[in-house]
Amino acid sequence: MYQFIESKLNAKSIIILDGATGTEIQRKGVPMDNETWCAQANKTHPDVVKLVHESYINAGSIVITANTYATSPLLFNSLGLDNEFLELDRLAVAIAKDAVAGRQIAIAGSISTMRPVIAGSDRLDISKEWTESEATRLFQLKANNLKNCGVDFLMLELLRDCDYAIWASKAAIETNLPVWIGISAEKTKDNKLVGYSRPDCLFEDIVIKIVELKPAVINVMHTSPNVTDEALKIVRKYWNGPVGTYPESGYFAMPNWVFQDVISPEELVKKSIEWKEQSDVILFGGCCGIGPDHIKELKNAFL
Repeated sequence: MYQFIESKLNAKSIIILDGATGTEIQRKGVPMDNETWCAQANKTHPDVVKLVHESYINAGSIVITANTYATSPLLFNSLGLDNEFLELDRLAVAIAKDAVAGRQIAIAGSISTMRPVIAGSDRLDISKEWTESEATRLFQLKANNLKNCGVDFLMLELLRDCDYAIWASKAAIETNLPVWIGISAEKTKDNKLVGYSRPDCLFEDIVIKIVELKPAVINVMHTSPNVTDEALKIVRKYWNGPVGTYPESGYFAMPNWVFQDVISPEELVKKSIEWKEQSDVILFGGCCGIGPDHIKELKNAFL
């Protein structure tokens, strides 16, 4: 199935991604877990997870992302649950395959560097650290498991630093599956562009290291639409390959997304057209807070 996506990338054709998976599962009434966010939904509410995927396919997505972001190997390792994230990922990919049901839709396996999140906030608890060898082992477990489950490609998401992000990306690349890398940014009080929840990591430094890995696609994702413009300019300073955007809107107060001041579908389309014109973006979708209505408007605007 990835050949279909690759042909579009080579032709620089527009690709419509899905929107948020986790926050859409929450919006449909599934309780979020205080430690593992939306991960448990693969086991407790598979019908809702499938419904979320189907809603994006019906809206026009040709890529859906399995619900494997929150099954971060770092997060589950910190909780002593190494085996559980592998099983939850197997369930997630099976659900995604069921939702696709033979249609020409590619399935991405999401890999994140998520660590425990401080309750009531979106800030990581970075008190727990892993050596490079141990983190790499965990990322390899996840990447190889997703490959064995049959995803079409791997999507690194919400990368925000110059260590764990690189180790995770290298583990994904070692599978020989196509790899898309998503970087997330935010502004500090002194107006510096840094990795999301990592004020110690300049966004530009992260981009430089990611570009060296030569992924198939680089996305600016889980980034405020108001910050995405600057982030794209930095990416384009170093990267001539395919670029995508899927911003977030609202805010996270662990374990729930707060749907406050969410960008309208019409405004997201307006911003996406600007990103296309200014930074030659060809992949469009949404992250936390962005739902099927947004994706439908993107599809209608570009296709």
